Formats: sequence, C-alpha cells, structure tokens
Amino acid sequence: MELVLAADPMCSWCYGFGKQMALLLERRPELSVKIILGGLRAGATDVLDDAGKQFRLHHWGKVEEASGVPFNRKGLLARKGFVYDTEPVCRAVVTARIFRPEADLLSVFRAFQHAFYVDALDTTDGAVLAETGSRALAELGHPVSSEEFVAEWNKLSTIEEAATDFATVRAMGVSSFPTLFLKKGGTLGKVGAGYTHVDELEKHLAAMAA
Repeated sequence: MELVLAADPMCSWCYGFGKQMALLLERRPELSVKIILGGLRAGATDVLDDAGKQFRLHHWGKVEEASGVPFNRKGLLARKGFVYDTEPVCRAVVTARIFRPEADLLSVFRAFQHAFYVDALDTTDGAVLAETGSRALAELGHPVSSEEFVAEWNKLSTIEEAATDFATVRAMGVSSFPTLFLKKGGTLGKVGAGYTHVDELEKHLAAMAA
C-alpha cells in the first residue's frame, strides 16, 4: 500500500497539513508516500496587490490557528510586484524527483514550503529554487549542485513533466489541496481532503485497509 498526496508547496493548507502528515507517517511507517504536484495557481500572471495580500493573510491566519505553523507575514507584505504563480515551485519538486526519485521528496517539498512561508523567499525565482532544492537534496545525502538543478528545472521536458502532474491531479478529481489517497492494489481511495487531523486520517485508513 502507498499514500498518494496531491499538493502544492505554495498552498497554505498544504503547509499547515504537514504536521498531520508527519504524525501519520510516524504512526504508519510501513506506508510510503508519492507526491503529485497540484499546480494550484500554475501560470498565474496577475501581480499580487494589497487586496490580494490581505486575502492571503486572512487564509494564513486560519491555517495558523488550525495547525500552529508559523507564517512570515511581514515578508509577504514587503514583497513588490509578486506574481503568485505556483508552477515554478511545483516544477522544482519535479526536478528533485528527476534527479533522485529514491529521495524523500516530502522533505524536499517541505524545504520549499519553509523557504516561502517562513524565510519569505521568492519561490517563483529559479535561482532561489535551485539553491533551496540542491540544499534539501544534499541534506538527504543526494548532492546536486544548484547549477545542475536550475539547468534541469529549465528544460522543456521538466516543464512537461510538471504539467503531466497537474493533469493527473485533475483527472483524479481533486477539488481541494491537500488531498490524500491510499493506493491499494490497482485502486485509489480518498483518505482525506483539505486539512484533516491525523486521528481522522488513521480512522479512514483503518477502514480502507480492512
């Protein structure tokens, strides 16, 4: 059996869900995890204005209240001309997967989340993504230089692979992020959609695995 997580690194509820996901894996260490990138706002071109920032901060407050994860609000407010396009960071996770498919990609995914939500880095910028991704892989024992990372990230084949992830998520009927599935044999069953507490996830898993 395998868990399949449909998520986006720049989705705040996915960020908040990280703690529940970590607790679930502590309780069920026999389960592996496959991440499919969601492309929540892939290809967005609109600049995040003051109203857009306040909208994000409102959601961040809800996520923080539910999960306890920290957010760097000042970092978002200070950013000028920011386009909230999630395709680049999703593609960066795909890049890590291309280099090291055997690596703990959930840790890489979390490194990008931390870069955006805590360090207030621009995770639409290739140089930032290459530095973050190469460092995350190195910490897992998979050294890849930032130059190698950004070169792969820029390839058309990598762009296409990320787009395939987005299409797969749509074909799975995902309507909110994060959504967690259990793959058992050839079947895929939904374990939880949106922010879900670990106890609920365990309850659903137990019923599905029976």
